[in-house]
Amino acid sequence: MIKLDVLTLLEENGKTKYWLYKRLGMSYQNFNKMVNNETSSIRYEVIEKLCGLFNCSPNKLFALEPVMSKNRTL
Repeated sequence: MIKLDVLTLLEENGKTKYWLYKRLGMSYQNFNKMVNNETSSIRYEVIEKLCGLFNCSPNKLFALEPVMSKNRTL
């Protein structure tokens, strides 16, 4: 599963979630869902803005976490 790893970037850069929230100009509800990986999509404009704020490529914004398979018996 691909997850937004913005909390790590904030920590590495000594910034807070509030700092990021103010710069993105999103509603707090959408921002909170995005930061906590509770959304299924992120707009390209937001990815571009995040890259600019953290001076990084999109590869640095995301982390790939292994998906645990579920064994099902039919």
